[in-house]
Amino acid sequence: MIAALSIRPPATPAPRPVEAMRLVDGAGIEGDRHADLLSPRQLLLAGAPVYSALALPALALRENILLERDILALPSGTLLQLGEQTLVRLMFACEACGRLDLHGERLAARIGNRRGTLARVLRGGVIRVGDRVRDLGRQMPAWSDDWRERIVQVLDAAPPDSVVEYAQLARLAGIQSTYCRAFPGMLRKLGPAYAARAIAARATSPLPRWDGAGLF
Repeated sequence: MIAALSIRPPATPAPRPVEAMRLVDGAGIEGDRHADLLSPRQLLLAGAPVYSALALPALALRENILLERDILALPSGTLLQLGEQTLVRLMFACEACGRLDLHGERLAARIGNRRGTLARVLRGGVIRVGDRVRDLGRQMPAWSDDWRERIVQVLDAAPPDSVVEYAQLARLAGIQSTYCRAFPGMLRKLGPAYAARAIAARATSPLPRWDGAGLF
C-alpha cells in the first residue's frame, strides 16, 4: 500500500506532502522538478521499514512515494502497479547525498544504499495515499546501481555511427553533471570503442549527436 506521497515543484527546496499526484506516461510526476522524458530517475520510492529502523522524521529520505513494504528487496526491472492503472519500472538504487544530513547526524553515511529505488513511469494516472501496490515481477532489463556501468549501458544502446555529449550522457545515465569531468579518463580506460562515442559539447564531430531517443 502507498503510505505517503510528496512532490517537489521546480525552485522549491524540499518535497511537500500531498494526498494524490498525477503520473505522466514516460515523463514522471506532473509538476515535479524531476519530470524528464529522458531521465531514469523520474521518481524515488522508499520503504517504511527503513524509516522505522532508523527512527527518521517524515520525508527525511526526500522520496516521492513511500510504500509500506521494503522496496529494496525488489530487483531492477521490476514493474509495480500503483492503484488501478499506473505502472512504474524500477531502475536502480538512489545514492545517499549530503542533504540527508539535514535530517539527522551522519544520516547519509548511516543510510548507505538503503535510501530507496529510482523509477520511471510507464503508464500514467492518478495515485493516492492508501492505494494498493501490486508487484508484477521483473519484466524489463536491469540497470546497474554502479554509475560507471550505467555509462557503458547507455553507450552500448546508442545508435552506431553517433556520438553523445557528456552532459546528455550524464542525464541518460541518471548521474549528476559534475561527473562529466571524470568521463574522459574513464572512457579512455574502457578503450577506443567507448572513448570515441562521447564528446564534450564544444567538440566537433562529423557524426550526429544522439539525444537518447529510444533508450527507455
